[in-house]
Amino acid sequence: MINQAISFMEERLTENVTLADVANSVNLSAFHFQRAFSLLTGMSPTEYLRKRRLSQAGVELADGESKVIDVSLKYGYDSPESFTKAFTRFHGSSPMQVKNGSSIRFMNRYTVQIKIDGGCIMEYKIEKWDAVDLLVHARAFHAETSEQEIPAFWDAYYADEELRKIPGYLGVCAQQKTEGDEFRYGIGCKASDVEGVPEGFEILHVPENTWAVFKCVGPMPKAIQDTWEKIYREWLPVADYELVPDYDIENYLPGDPSSRDYVSEICIPVRKRFKSEMK
Repeated sequence: MINQAISFMEERLTENVTLADVANSVNLSAFHFQRAFSLLTGMSPTEYLRKRRLSQAGVELADGESKVIDVSLKYGYDSPESFTKAFTRFHGSSPMQVKNGSSIRFMNRYTVQIKIDGGCIMEYKIEKWDAVDLLVHARAFHAETSEQEIPAFWDAYYADEELRKIPGYLGVCAQQKTEGDEFRYGIGCKASDVEGVPEGFEILHVPENTWAVFKCVGPMPKAIQDTWEKIYREWLPVADYELVPDYDIENYLPGDPSSRDYVSEICIPVRKRFKSEMK
């Protein structure tokens, strides 16, 4: 799917393509696609598009026949000034310098290949869960900036005296496929833990599903971040299961989050992969 998404972007380097457009092309939520692409390639989809466009712009200007203004408009820049600034930062030379013979930096298109080395132990279990209601304090996030904004959201939750009266041990991401690049993320607990719905909170209805529950051991946030990376890099490519675009849940168990023995869980909804999809 990531390679299909890369092909989609490559065919549209001169078009106005959004993160949601690329995610929809492979039938993923923007959040799921952003996270998978970043973990597998080391850069965001938006960064990939920007660098590939600037790379191709450099090739065209190095030929000496194209005008700077034409190339800047072709690759989506509103003005020659903004194009020159981005181009110079990427290539180390201005567009006019490249037209006059300065060297360029070329970034080839990505191809994602899964290399299975073996030997990595991941502790997980497959469970059937009944539908459950969760009580969360939630808001919308953009997929592209969520990695920076969600930790700040947690800090704000525990800094607020009223919010932290509700035990915030679950991080819940509603990553269903949408037309945009937004998703809702909430902090909270099972609705059965609290009476009523306090101000600033809402109920999320998580449907019945099959879940893969991964054990994370180690200090936060590194342990849970490392486990997410292993799920995408090492488990999903060879698992008998595929992700369901629904809620995923991080469960922060009691204990000292800074301890090397601290245990947390990543819970993701999954379904059996058809045998034909695994060939």
